[in-house]
Amino acid sequence: MRRGVLRRFAIRNYRSLREVALEPGDLTVITGANGAGKSNLYRALGLVLAAARGRLAATIVADGGMPSVLWAGDWLKDERRRIEVEVEALDWRFDLVCGLPPPPEGAFALDPYVKAERLTAPDGTKLLERQGPSAWMQARGARGRTTYPAALEPQEAALSQLREPHLYPDVAMAQAQLRRWRFYHHFSTDADSPIRSPQVGTRTPVLAADGRDLAAAFQTILEVGDTRGLADAIDRAFPGAQLHIDRRDGQFATFLHQRGFKRAFAARELSDGTLRYLCLVAALLSPRPSPLLILNEPDQSLHPDLSYPLSESILNAAERSQVIVITHSPLLARLLTSAGATAYDLRLEAGATVAEAVA
Repeated sequence: MRRGVLRRFAIRNYRSLREVALEPGDLTVITGANGAGKSNLYRALGLVLAAARGRLAATIVADGGMPSVLWAGDWLKDERRRIEVEVEALDWRFDLVCGLPPPPEGAFALDPYVKAERLTAPDGTKLLERQGPSAWMQARGARGRTTYPAALEPQEAALSQLREPHLYPDVAMAQAQLRRWRFYHHFSTDADSPIRSPQVGTRTPVLAADGRDLAAAFQTILEVGDTRGLADAIDRAFPGAQLHIDRRDGQFATFLHQRGFKRAFAARELSDGTLRYLCLVAALLSPRPSPLLILNEPDQSLHPDLSYPLSESILNAAERSQVIVITHSPLLARLLTSAGATAYDLRLEAGATVAEAVA
């Protein structure tokens, strides 16, 4: 099993996710009907990245704030209204509990309030433990835990507020691994999208979440990445087509030469589906593979025929990264599961999302 790979993810009391747990494989496919909770699960996974990056409050507030993201169904009598997240990787386990700010809430009543947090080694050693405003961490060479000296922001995880990481190497390792998780949900391809226009380019081993640096990401792959894999991914989707990156005065632009045409087509001329497929290829062929890559509805706006080359690119990426694919497409799901992907199907029961493993 890869270092840092996600072994278990559990979320409680988040939107429709009353209590959902997954044990992902190297490649995992998640399906379900509209409204079953697929988007909620994607957002819940995103909370972990937000916690590691110091964006927990901003992420929750952007979704309506704590009152909106808490479990939407009935609560048990005297049950504490809080979201509980559990992430188990190969080298550590991270638990996070956040709820409503205590009164008086003041002007920031939508913020989360981190009530408890814990990072644990596989042997059970506590590397970080937080209760409210105070945290203890396992320092290098220290016997037992030491009180973390910095004041903690109550709306953010202690994991994101780590200072002097050289003193807390195990905590820093977990933080670094989580920060390298990558999420791709939607590539805007309207007429004003930056993907369609030349952009100032810099070396780009990781495609931006919105794909705005597509041309620079492709040029980086061409210089230091899997050029053969890139050519194959494009040829499988558009037989005979070739990618070209135009570079003038520091501006990078994507062009596609297609069979039967005398000139190349600029990104601004390509269809939405073609452009989104190219973004997915750039994300999946990153020269800096992520420990975990999460694709939400990668089939959106793609012609069904593109599911075949897309599945090949996903399978190839799963050799370098753990990949989770959340999809509406029965065809894409079937192509991936037939190749051995772990599969879960989501459904609603009494308003709560249930994740059922598919044999």
